[in-house]
Amino acid sequence: MLLNALLDRQVVFFGGKGGVGKTTCSAAFALMASRRGQRVLLVSTDPAHSTADIFERPIGPREVALAPQLSAVEIDGEQEAARYIADVKRDIQKMFSAHVVQQAHRQIEVAAASPGMTEVALLDRMIDLVVDRQQTYDLIVFDTAPTGHTLQLLRMPDAMTSWVNALVKHRRAVVEIDHGTEGSADAALAADPILTALTRRQERLVRLRATIMDRARTSFALVTIAERLAIEETARAAELLGDTGVDVGALVVNRVLPDGLEGEFYRQRKAQEQTYLEEIERRFKGLRRVRIEQLPRDVYGMTSLELISAQLGAAS
Repeated sequence: MLLNALLDRQVVFFGGKGGVGKTTCSAAFALMASRRGQRVLLVSTDPAHSTADIFERPIGPREVALAPQLSAVEIDGEQEAARYIADVKRDIQKMFSAHVVQQAHRQIEVAAASPGMTEVALLDRMIDLVVDRQQTYDLIVFDTAPTGHTLQLLRMPDAMTSWVNALVKHRRAVVEIDHGTEGSADAALAADPILTALTRRQERLVRLRATIMDRARTSFALVTIAERLAIEETARAAELLGDTGVDVGALVVNRVLPDGLEGEFYRQRKAQEQTYLEEIERRFKGLRRVRIEQLPRDVYGMTSLELISAQLGAAS
């Protein structure tokens, strides 16, 4: 049931506490979906960028093919912020006089150093992928940064939409004042490049928000491990995501110890793990759950990823 529910979506986010195996699970899920014939794009927004390590090949800001039907891209927040600022400056140079451009550039540099600029740039790239690439891919899988950062990013479409709506309203008022008569103002509004750019951004934000909030199209898979801190952070994330309105479609319990090993250390760890697994079953009974068994070696390369994919597939 878990597998079918997630494969029916257009966008799936994998998130959770740092170090619980989000990248492994998202990569294995993306690989599994591609093996079943879907055109899949795996997107890493985690600054650690472990996706390239797992697939044992370079991945960067441009989409690269990893396997038949599977491509990947790694988004660097600082690089995206620099690109975003450069694009804004270029657009301003096209629209305004040199004097206005000089003043605007100073304001942009101040904005570039402010908190949240990285998230704005990441959101802009997310719009590019989710809104513009839907015809290219059947499924987009996001390997996200640790929980708090991801939740902030998912809340940004609402904040950005309000901000852009205010800019559009202000720009319309300026153009109407400058052109006086109704007919003249209508023509000026239609031809105004700033209003055109703002309106396009407004429409794309609306489309992104509609996609993320559509429970039939987008879902969030939480990844945790059977340890106290991870369980508590997962509980908070599930609650916050529920409050945001995003569908939480699955809980992946990663790195579960295999049965049948010997030794007192193992028995004690297994007993503690069982206590936490029972707690997970009790506290998250409303979520689809799947357990991924700990492999004897680190997950690197297609062979080990296939083993994780097989466990995800068995859950269906």
